[in-house]
Amino acid sequence: MVDISDVATPDRRGFVRTMTASMAAGLLGGFGINPAIAAEMAKETGRSEKPLKAAFSNAGLQATWCAQGKQAAEWWGKLFNVDVTWFDGELNATKQRSAIDSMASQKWDFVAIQAFGIGTLTAPVKKMIDAGVPVIDMDTLIAPLDSINVHSFLAPDNEFMGASVTQALVDAIGGKGVVTMTQGALGHTGAQGRARGFDSVVKKYPGIEVVDTTPGDWDVSKVSRLWETLLTKYPKIDAAYFHNDDMALAAYNVMKARGRTSILIGGCDAMPPALTAVADGRMHATVRNPSCRIHGGAILAGVAAVVSGEKTGDGQGMIPKNIITDGPVVTKANAPGMMWMENHYLI
Repeated sequence: MVDISDVATPDRRGFVRTMTASMAAGLLGGFGINPAIAAEMAKETGRSEKPLKAAFSNAGLQATWCAQGKQAAEWWGKLFNVDVTWFDGELNATKQRSAIDSMASQKWDFVAIQAFGIGTLTAPVKKMIDAGVPVIDMDTLIAPLDSINVHSFLAPDNEFMGASVTQALVDAIGGKGVVTMTQGALGHTGAQGRARGFDSVVKKYPGIEVVDTTPGDWDVSKVSRLWETLLTKYPKIDAAYFHNDDMALAAYNVMKARGRTSILIGGCDAMPPALTAVADGRMHATVRNPSCRIHGGAILAGVAAVVSGEKTGDGQGMIPKNIITDGPVVTKANAPGMMWMENHYLI
């Protein structure tokens, strides 16, 4: 980790400003942005001279992906002189709406939000946008981009993630067999994309029988109960795709207790427990939903907006409206390297 605790002198401040701009260029280039644009954005994204106040919310800190994102946002916030205040969504649309209503009643330099479900936070977010606060949308749509003027939307290619892990599972079972998909919350645009990716693969294989697509809503307790039922109902399941790793590992514990560990498991997010599970064979594959890039990138985008004075929707700024954050499929071959990158909040 970079130690940024002692930056009091002008020389140290200059060093940190140069270092953070260089790191910003590298991170933004990693988003797939043109290198020249990334360099220009990095110039505008130096460490702020004055402390900035940012409000963040994601779907719920019970989810490993969200907890890792909070750690990344706070780490990048310290690097860029941003004080991050967290509003936990608690994996509940009503509770998150209450939290965002509270957020909208306060003053912020910028905010970043991952909604639990599309359309659930539109009114308070529009209130903040109308007040001139740059709003960074993370991972799932707050509302369709043509209906709400967010500053930028950072998200993975969810269809790619769903398709790539499903393809890995289908290949491993030889293109035929009994398959399930345990979905996330159906109102989450990321879950919708992952389901489309799953469907795009299985429809190409007439030997694949999909017997269940019940949503688990990112809730590990609900998934454990669901899989007790599925294992009783279906004496043969060859492979199971889950919309996130937490649900996959919760189901694995039920499978282990029932002596059904021959079922191949695929997840999404490539969180540390899943990387360990892939490495030791409990999971067949996962795919990286880059929590650190998304939450850290939201810090960069927010600071750039404030430092440069870029106005939302003016069409003149350097921050792209829609940033696709990429992430690879993870197997035994690359799991250790992914763990190192995540531990340094780089992907």
